[in-house]
Amino acid sequence: MSPPGTQAQSNDPPAPHPLTDRQKMMLFLIMALGQFMALLDTQIVAASLNEIQAGLAASADEISWVQTAYLIAEIIMIPLSGYLSRTFSTRWLFTASAIAFTVASMACGLAWNIESMIVFRAIQGFVGGAMVPTVFATGFALFQGKKQALIPAILGIVSTLAPTLGPTIGGYVTQSLSWHWLFFLNIVPGIVISIAVPIMCRIDLPDLRLLRTIDVIGALLLTVFLGSLEYVLEEGPRQDWFDDPLISGLTLVSVVSGVFFIARALQHANPIVDLHALRSRTFAMACSINFVTGFGIFGTVYMLPLFLARIGGLNSLQIGSAVFVAGVFMVLSTPPTAILSRRMDLRLMTAIGLVMFAVAVYGMSQVSSDWRGEQFFWPQALRGFASMFCIVPATTLALGSLPPSQLKMASALFNTTRNLGGAIGIATINTMLNNRGKSHYAELVESLQRGRLAVDDYMAAMTQFFTPTAGSAAEAQHMALAHLSSLVSREANTLAFADAFRIVALLFALVLLLVPFMGKPRGSVKVSVSDH
Repeated sequence: MSPPGTQAQSNDPPAPHPLTDRQKMMLFLIMALGQFMALLDTQIVAASLNEIQAGLAASADEISWVQTAYLIAEIIMIPLSGYLSRTFSTRWLFTASAIAFTVASMACGLAWNIESMIVFRAIQGFVGGAMVPTVFATGFALFQGKKQALIPAILGIVSTLAPTLGPTIGGYVTQSLSWHWLFFLNIVPGIVISIAVPIMCRIDLPDLRLLRTIDVIGALLLTVFLGSLEYVLEEGPRQDWFDDPLISGLTLVSVVSGVFFIARALQHANPIVDLHALRSRTFAMACSINFVTGFGIFGTVYMLPLFLARIGGLNSLQIGSAVFVAGVFMVLSTPPTAILSRRMDLRLMTAIGLVMFAVAVYGMSQVSSDWRGEQFFWPQALRGFASMFCIVPATTLALGSLPPSQLKMASALFNTTRNLGGAIGIATINTMLNNRGKSHYAELVESLQRGRLAVDDYMAAMTQFFTPTAGSAAEAQHMALAHLSSLVSREANTLAFADAFRIVALLFALVLLLVPFMGKPRGSVKVSVSDH
């Protein structure tokens, strides 16, 4: 008797006529463009929320949902995409997603109030989520040998560069045109993808028989599980976590639905997400490393702009230039990464990437309040270079060790781990910055009280400095006190950022312990059944 989750796989429909190498590469690049659009839109609104808020007359609490709605919907769709692509084929799932994404993007640009914007952003995130893992599975299905080594390198750049550039591109577009064009940018490439994919994507056929045994209950459990979890992670830091009844309630809902979903997925004959790929030790370890990679990449991409804006006082273009350094070195690392992935033990490559990333982020933990983009250059360069060494070998080991019949489902699961890592990473960092900032502030105030004489001298000097512009001596003293408080707050927040960078570095050092448990790769990676 075949194990659960393999029944439909043994009756897969025959594949259509093969494509030429040139057609394969063209198709892959067009689909990668769709992935880039979907990932870019996760962060493209980040630098423009104030303008969108003013344009839609939204409140401060409401405007955060422009980003939250997208992320919740996207993380629900990503694990579902494997089942949907098997059912409707890669060709029609990707085409439908591209069309719907383009229409939703246009609707976002034409939104008339905050409610309509949130609905359209949720639709945009949901359909865009189908394009992300589908490209990974398609790349590994289309290519083998040397060309296959390029797939995780190219998609690794797309996966990390798109969200990194999102705030910079968004800020520039909003300043040059208007916030509406953040969404109108997707229309032309969306139309190109919607036309090209159905013409070129002849790599598999739909298997509508899967609709007869679709696990509706499993799909609902997955939706509730991931939707609640993403809401908790997004809103928890803003709502003081479990002090908020809604956060506490949704945490319980997420845990319960998650447990029932896992149990059902392991028992159902045709699960909506096939967890049986985790039986492969290599795939399971690669997913764990991918989770930590998502934590580190998304966490540092989130932290650096926040530090440069909050502590450094830089504008969006200056921040974009500083962040872009990592993207440049990601691109520069692609050729050596692709070459080494064919010649070096992939486990060793993964370990080197994790060590480089840990060293880079630890270097960022030496931050002081006078750091700007220049001081972050080399840590950023090393982090960008290390990202490819973390992503490429882990992706190759994870997906390259599985049979073709498992690629679509496994790719969806693999990409979900990175997104979950990123969501948990950002939530953890937000909470840490808040809590450690308060703790460091209290410690600094206490130390100032112990050095009261020096503080009194400083206050006297600053009061004298503000006296010409103040209306009275009391007002000058108040201005001096506010200035001192601002300095203490700045230093406390800087120490909190340093703590957060150290935690990320420590996490990458700890995940090194998993590398020896990954299966030993055999020469060049081929999409075939491994010995695991």
